[in-house]
Amino acid sequence: MKTQNLSKNFKSLAIGVVLLTGVSLSAQQTTGDVVKQADVDPGTTTTAGAVRVIDNKGTIKYLQAKNGLTLLSNTTNDVTTTTWQLGGTLTDDTLIDVDGNVFGLNGIELISTETASTDATDGSDAGTGTGYTFLVRDEATGDTKKLLASDIDIITSGQESFTANATDNGATLTTYALTGSPVLPAFSQVWVYRNGAKLIANLDYTVSASTVTLDITNDYVVYAGDTIEVQYIK
Repeated sequence: MKTQNLSKNFKSLAIGVVLLTGVSLSAQQTTGDVVKQADVDPGTTTTAGAVRVIDNKGTIKYLQAKNGLTLLSNTTNDVTTTTWQLGGTLTDDTLIDVDGNVFGLNGIELISTETASTDATDGSDAGTGTGYTFLVRDEATGDTKKLLASDIDIITSGQESFTANATDNGATLTTYALTGSPVLPAFSQVWVYRNGAKLIANLDYTVSASTVTLDITNDYVVYAGDTIEVQYIK
């Protein structure tokens, strides 16, 4: 390999990038030896390897990237130039401690679609799925994980109404299955009305799964033609 006689300033900058990476990432390898990668051959395409540099005393040293960083060697023009860049495969568990400082991303695209992913998988790569998932943080471990949009608690509301029939006359318990709503126990509020009059929760009716049960032993009777309306909000 041809020795790359880089300037002292470039060497200092490159070492500074590596040191900064070591300070910011608190869970990557911090002790022990790191295996030296193969030398980068100038003029060939490579995204990994060791770059040989010479310090101001003539000592040959090597710089290399790992754990989420990538280096790219030029193949045409400036073939002795190797560039370090963000992006790559994490080889170690990595945590960034912002220590009270701001860590943010600018320039993120704003979307208005709400198409949820129906084929999200563990560890999927870009281009292998459809729709959207949410990134969430596991407070116990600090891990970043994905959550299906269907599992997010969002504000949901709706109503359904039923018309009592002759078989409901005088029945002790009258049940109405809600066909257009999710499972009701997850909802924060449920209201049931008989002909516009509000019934008392857990006294005049109870809710289980997606079924409302009227307990007509409490001084009222359901007659054929009565309108039973259920409203809910999450």
